[in-house]
Order: sequence, then structure tokens, then C-alpha cells
Amino acid sequence: MSADTLAAPRTPHTTPRKRGANLEKWGWIYMRASGVLLVVLIFGHLFVNLMLGDGIHGIDFAFVAGKFASPFWQWWDVLMLWLAFIHGANGMRTIVNDYVTGATARRVLVWALWLSAGLMIVLGTLVVFTFDPCLGIENSTTEWLIEKCAA
Repeated sequence: MSADTLAAPRTPHTTPRKRGANLEKWGWIYMRASGVLLVVLIFGHLFVNLMLGDGIHGIDFAFVAGKFASPFWQWWDVLMLWLAFIHGANGMRTIVNDYVTGATARRVLVWALWLSAGLMIVLGTLVVFTFDPCLGIENSTTEWLIEKCAA
């Protein structure tokens, strides 16, 4: 068989299979699982922020401070952040692998994707877990925030 013809669909694979983890398979599984979980997390986030309370008009510094005072919402937002960045970086990695023909350019772009996603995950996680609502107290008109920070 020449290099420019395709084998019949039922022809056994003759090249030896590589040993080790099949990262493409696990990336594919991750995309499906994280996609389903992200739908739940994002719509839960949107429902709480936009439908409950005063809707979009109720979102201000005090609203965010109140949400980030709860470990439940901190972990909700961090999980959404982590899953979204890894999901997006993995999707971009797939696009780079599909369309970038040079091995060096592909390697550089994939490394840049993972480094930028990792940096954003670290920075976002730090923002969520080190958020201090009392830093912006001088601009707040919300009574509970002023009382909380005065203590």
C-alpha cells in the first residue's frame, strides 16, 4: 500500500501502540465532564446574581463582599474559574494542534496557553480567597458592611 492511499476501514492497525497515558483521550473526557459541570455552575451563578434579590441592579461592591464572605460561594466561583480556564486552554490546545503545522511553533503556543491559563488561575484564586471588603469601605453606603468593618 502506498503512502497516499487509505487502508480499508476494517484493516488491523499495524503500527505499534505507544505505551503510557493516552492524554488525548483524557483531554476529551475532561472537556465533556467539565462542560456539563460548567453549565450547572454558570447557570447557578447567573441565577443567583441576576434573578434573586434586586437582579442586576443589586450587584455592587457590597453584593460581591457578601458572596465572598461565604466559603460556599468562594469555592463555587473558584471551581467555576478553574474549570473554565482549563476547559478553554484545552480547547485552544486542540485548535493549535489542528492548525499549526510547525512543531516548534505548536510547542511554543501550547506552552504559552498553559502558562497563561495557570497564571490566571493562580491570580483569580488569590483574588477570591484574599478578598477583603474592608479595603473599599470609604466608598460604601451599605450599613452591614460599615458595621462589619468597624468591628
